[in-house]
Amino acid sequence: MVQLRTALTAAALIAAASQATAQPLPPAKIASPVKGLEKPAEIRIDRWGVAHIYAASIRDAFFLQGYNVARDRLWQIDLWRKRGLGLLSADFGPAYVEQDRAARLLLYRGDMAAEWAAYGPAAQGQASAFVGGVNAYVAEIRAGKQPLPAEFKLAGTTPSPWSAEDVVRIRSHALSRNAPTEVRRAQIACVAGINAAKLFRNIEPKWDPTLPSGLDPCDVPGDVLTDYTRGTQGVRFDPATRKLALLDAPDDIQGSNNWAIAGQRTATGRPILASDPHREHSAPSLRYVVHMEAPGLSVIGAGEPALPGVSIGHNDKIAFGLTIFPADQEDLYVYELKSAAPRTYRYQGKWEDMKVIREAIPVRGEAPRMVDLVFTRHGPVLKTDPVRGRAFALRSVWWEPGTAAYFGSSGYMQSANYAEFKTALERWGAPSVNQVFADVSGAIGWVASAKTPARTNWDGLTPVPGDGRYEWKGMIAPTDLPSEESPARGWIATANQMNLPDGYPYDARRIGFEWTNGSRKARISEVLADKGKSTLADSMALQIDPTDVQARRMNAVLRGVRTRDDKLKAAVALLRRWDGRSTTDSAAAALYQVWITNHLGAAIVARAVPERAQRLVGQGDLAAVMLLLENPDETLPRAARDVALLESLGAAYDEVVRRLGPDPRGWTWGALHQARFEHALTPLVSAAQKDALSSGTAPMAGGAYSPLAASYRPSDYRVIAGASFRMVVDVGQWDDSRFINTPGQSGSPGSAHFRDLFPLWAKGEYAPLVFTRAAVEAATETTLKLTPAVEPVAAPARTRPGKRRSRR
Repeated sequence: MVQLRTALTAAALIAAASQATAQPLPPAKIASPVKGLEKPAEIRIDRWGVAHIYAASIRDAFFLQGYNVARDRLWQIDLWRKRGLGLLSADFGPAYVEQDRAARLLLYRGDMAAEWAAYGPAAQGQASAFVGGVNAYVAEIRAGKQPLPAEFKLAGTTPSPWSAEDVVRIRSHALSRNAPTEVRRAQIACVAGINAAKLFRNIEPKWDPTLPSGLDPCDVPGDVLTDYTRGTQGVRFDPATRKLALLDAPDDIQGSNNWAIAGQRTATGRPILASDPHREHSAPSLRYVVHMEAPGLSVIGAGEPALPGVSIGHNDKIAFGLTIFPADQEDLYVYELKSAAPRTYRYQGKWEDMKVIREAIPVRGEAPRMVDLVFTRHGPVLKTDPVRGRAFALRSVWWEPGTAAYFGSSGYMQSANYAEFKTALERWGAPSVNQVFADVSGAIGWVASAKTPARTNWDGLTPVPGDGRYEWKGMIAPTDLPSEESPARGWIATANQMNLPDGYPYDARRIGFEWTNGSRKARISEVLADKGKSTLADSMALQIDPTDVQARRMNAVLRGVRTRDDKLKAAVALLRRWDGRSTTDSAAAALYQVWITNHLGAAIVARAVPERAQRLVGQGDLAAVMLLLENPDETLPRAARDVALLESLGAAYDEVVRRLGPDPRGWTWGALHQARFEHALTPLVSAAQKDALSSGTAPMAGGAYSPLAASYRPSDYRVIAGASFRMVVDVGQWDDSRFINTPGQSGSPGSAHFRDLFPLWAKGEYAPLVFTRAAVEAATETTLKLTPAVEPVAAPARTRPGKRRSRR
């Protein structure tokens, strides 16, 4: 493998960071010609790093969005593009070939005309303009007009130009769905029956999972999703091998909150909309905030930096925010193979050949590698098992037109009212989301939006035979997904919980049965229902509320448990005195979080699950474990439950003693629960240089199940997922809105805006999200005056003196 260049470039990167910190702010005005810009425009950068784009046309606004994000986040979006398209090996060598091959399996390979049409008439133009702006900045780097970002120097790579198709063909940047739980449930069923999976995942609404006819769960191997994992994982560099490593955050602890409060429930009489999407933390942030103004376009908010538009924010009439609506958008198919032809599978009683696409993967330092990408009628083949005569393929809505992650925002971000908003969302494909809405007229609303497969003869909870008996019957109609407009209670909230309305025909419309723990939503509802007249400050406080309502339920269970052991008495007393708030200074929070994360589930599973399935069930799903604790049954009688509670609580107490000392008066949750976000390139620099590539370190409140979602690694309690971006909008009085985006707006470690927002975020503070021209001008730190670049006119050819030009 070609070694990455790290020595001199690493030193240069650190020097650049130090220099940027020491230097005064850049000049107030910078004038620059830009090739591809059609009319003069300006970008105003405010003191929090947000770019406010003022353009003469919508096309130029999207062009400058791409140009500006390349100015701020080029390394990040270039790496995302190469990861998604399967082009990492060209930069980093043969160690990445398998990741590239897997990524290419997950690309959209359908008709591009249908793909663009699925998003609406403006989508292709927006993407083309955005990509044109990115490429304009890349061209300026290549021409020496802009410096090559230091991250490229550190990695020994250069940015590549984009095409508009790159924006939408990459599907794997969205959150994936339940293929991993399908496989694990099948493995549990193989060794102990499907009922042994009761504690593995909480099933909602009430439903008894069954194995599809014709499926032998023992046919499903444990490594069947290796390519699925490779193709969807994020990018990190391992310091020893330079290989990419799977990120730490489990999907089931990533979520989001949002809510809308009607004017009759607020102190100002105007609606409030709040949104804080939760994903894995990184430096730079997953989100990027931008403001775009042009005739016919006025929008501000956050999106993913490699995509045009804004998916969470507001225009001059409406506000919008999203969370994941956990619809089941994928299935794993199991095929019988023809013994004499391992790329031939049985379908509807006949043998059908797999489709093979042969592609060359460019590899740095050597000749391209040729790989076979194999597909069935349902999707990419993830694994074949010739010994058992089986093959496995993924079917996903990703192969349907219009399912590029979050690109559906191109339709709704210019809506003017709820009817327009809801209609625009009928085009939304992936990921499946809860969209909340509020507008200047006072209306609020909720729309569940997704391409959701219609399954009529199975529930989507396990793999299914690929022989033709288990086919999607199209998609559930968007109008058959739940929604709500201006309810009498005066507020709407979602937090990835099961939110199908009472009476919803979920047997006929099997949207999904694996929802996120409902504790965050329970706390949000508790607060919103109790408030008389809400303020913006109330919504900001709720976004950073560290209350875990499950702690109260756990205390109710503990009330009936008796012990004579002094240590256990001390542990129980500590929890009983606690208010359930995981603040940084709380000793009880430290004990509780350690208990529920690393000890409680294992103790319950050891008693309630057959031994042969316990490894597969692991710690269990806390929501399912909690229900069993509250309702002991024959799998866990009350006496066995009490023993498990005390045994696991004692083990948690001992762990905290090992980590924080013997005296609980010295324990704090913040001593364990620390936030520090690292740049992807951090492993390539020396220990002394790492700080320049990180956010810094701060103790954090919250946990996985409080509105302040601060999920952590079980091994060391380091914060790994939560809300890097938060927004609270005063609908109609837009300049009073607030946001935060940690660690900062810029992706460049040498920028003053790389980590300037992290200290605010760690303390639960916000910055103004200014919108009107006057407010933007008052907050402007730097203005970029941009004009169309004038192409040089070629001089006319000269003739030699004394000779005439021929007339022929």
